Formats: sequence, C-alpha cells, structure tokens
Amino acid sequence: MGISGGSILFACARRDAPAVIPGETLNASGCLVMPGLVNTHTHLPMSCFRGLADDLPLMEWLHGHMFPAEAKHVNREMIHRGALLAMAEMILSGTTTCCDSYFYESSVVQAAVEAGVRIVAGQGFIDFRPPDAEELRRKAAAAERFIAKWGPRAPMVTPSLFCHSAYTCDPETLRTVKRVADGAGVLFMMHLSETREEVEIIGSRYGARPVHHLRSLGVLGGKCAVVHGVWLDDDEMDILAESGTGLCHCPESNMKLASGIAPVPALLARGVAVGLGTDGSASNNDLDMLLELDTMAKLHKVATMNPTAMDAETALRIATIGGARVLGLQGLIGTIEPGKRADLIVIDLRRPHLTPLYHPCSQVVYACRGSDVRDSIIDGRIVMRDRELLTLDVQRVMDDVREIAERVKKDEGRA
Repeated sequence: MGISGGSILFACARRDAPAVIPGETLNASGCLVMPGLVNTHTHLPMSCFRGLADDLPLMEWLHGHMFPAEAKHVNREMIHRGALLAMAEMILSGTTTCCDSYFYESSVVQAAVEAGVRIVAGQGFIDFRPPDAEELRRKAAAAERFIAKWGPRAPMVTPSLFCHSAYTCDPETLRTVKRVADGAGVLFMMHLSETREEVEIIGSRYGARPVHHLRSLGVLGGKCAVVHGVWLDDDEMDILAESGTGLCHCPESNMKLASGIAPVPALLARGVAVGLGTDGSASNNDLDMLLELDTMAKLHKVATMNPTAMDAETALRIATIGGARVLGLQGLIGTIEPGKRADLIVIDLRRPHLTPLYHPCSQVVYACRGSDVRDSIIDGRIVMRDRELLTLDVQRVMDDVREIAERVKKDEGRA
C-alpha cells in the first residue's frame, strides 16, 4: 500500500506494487491493515465523569447525576482536558474518526486537532425552559458562529449541530437549529427513542410517537442522523428509511442503562444507514470500538435468537463504511481505495488470542481488542507507532483529568 499527500495512492499485491517507494515505510508483516474505526456518537469530555454514576436507569442517571455534575463542573478547561483523554483512548484502540456532541465544542475540536483525530463536531443545544424569540435568535447565532469558525479552517474537522432530544428541546429549537444546519449544508443530529419512558413523554406531550413528531417538524432527512433508536416501531423504521435519515447505534450504553436493544437488523433490511458508536465513557464506560463491535454482533444474534442476524462482515461494515455513510464522509473514508484519505489501523496478529487466522473479518470482530492495534495512521500521518502515541503526552493528559476528578469527588463528598 502506498500513501501520498494524505491519500491512498495504491493498495495491491506486493508483486504489483511499484519497485521503489520513496519516503517513510511501515512494516506490517504479520499484521492486518484495515480502515480506521468510525465512532459515530460520543460525548468525549464526559471521560471526566467515567464511573461517577453507574448501575442506574437513564433518567435517574441524567437528572440525578450527570446534569448536576455538568452544571457544576463543565467549563472550557474541563472540556478540553476530557476530550484529550478521550482522543488518547480512541487512538490507542483503533478509532480514527469520531462524531462528538457536547457543549463548548470548539474546545473539543482543539483537542482533536492536537491529537490528529478526524472529527465531526456537533455543537450541542438543550432547553432547560421554553425558549422565547430572543433565545431562539441566540441559539441560531451560536450555531452559525460555530459553523463559520470551523467549516473552512481545519481539513479534518466537519462541523455539525446537535440537539439533545425531543424531550429536552422545544419544537421551535429543533426547527431553528435544523434550519441553520440545512442552510450551511451540515449534519443535524439528536438522541431519539432511547428509552420507553422517552416515547411516553413525547406521546403525552405532543400526541405522537417520536419519529412522527420529528417528521412533523421537518427535521428528518439525508442530512440528519439520530442516535439510539431503541424503541422504534415498524412504521417509524419505514419513515427513517424513506427520509434517508441515518442511525447511530450504541449497544453497550443501551445495555448498561437497560434502555433496550435497537432493531438494527430490521433497519438494515430497510436500507437505513447505520453506524456504530460508544456513547460517552460516563455511560459505557470505555471508548473501545473493537469491544463495541464484538458486543454489537453478538447482541443481535441473541436478541433475535438467530446466529445469522448479524454476521461479522456486516458488523465490520457498520463500524467503518457504515459510520462514514451516516456522517456523510463515505467519499473520504471507511474503505481502502485509491483516492480516499489514508485513515488506517494496523492490528498485530502475532498474539495467542489471534492465532490461528482463518477468516480475517471474523477475527477482527470476535477476537480483537483495542490493545491489539499496533499503529494508527490518520490522513496519512502516523499518530501511533508500536503502541506509542506520537501526538499527545498521555501521562500529562491523565494527570490533568485526575486533577478535575479530585474536584468532582470533593463536591460529591467522596474525597
């Protein structure tokens, strides 16, 4: 394989490769080279809250723990430090592209640029009270500023807009933010039907199921991706397929919060673009996409009592080109093809749990761990070599987050 200017120049058998390839070389003998993993949904700064509140249902976890912790501790410093920790964890476990959604998102983008990670960055919006006209204008202006700031500035940064959910965002907020996203041609994202309680809230408040509610607001479509989609009925899945809306699947977070299991095989059968995500490490509690991949494939087998419900090849596509498609990046990343950006990972197969090798695809899905990733290349740049991160001081990053955690512990009375 040859890389030039950040792009894949060729990928072929050794006998067909050019005789002399000038420049830096990376020996991948005994290894597997594959597209980097695409994490389609996470809240990177929440790595600062990893393990803060576990073994709870979503609404209690959010309102009893996460929202109060965020109100007290979220600032630009915390966002930047937490995002850097998440970047280190992702690179070390094979993720080359992530889609983040949070507050002070410019600080997350700065961390991604430092780490050398490709990012779709979603500036977050949420309503804690019904917005008036002035508040809607402020939201629209903030969305426009974020897009204007990052749209043309960094080639590996794609701005997007994220509304938390239909139960925490007023219909006018959803319309306003989606209108700005459409005007700029960027992705609009939101949580959807994560829990049965959410479906009941939307039904009592608006007299419709969540997908019908969103369709009535005009926010679905090819430039929209929804997250979770656990409690979708057949009609709602049809609407997502017909509208071209993508879905980000976060199985481990949904399992840990006992939210349910998204009907991914049924969505795929309808042609819905599905990508894999970890969600934030406060609800997962890690960002290891290889572990997520294994969980996803096995979960849908047992959920349907059908071992063929999700085969290894389908699962791997969801974690690579499927995620790229959901994020609108399928022309750039997700497969190894000449002309695409060189976002690649090298997996060391010379390990007991990866021996012998019969089927590379199933080996990756069912046997690989994040720690098996030896090297990572993003946009043609080696960001990890022989398990050494080349873009970040990992010890300093961890120390900085531990300092924040001490403040959180003190506030929680755990110090």
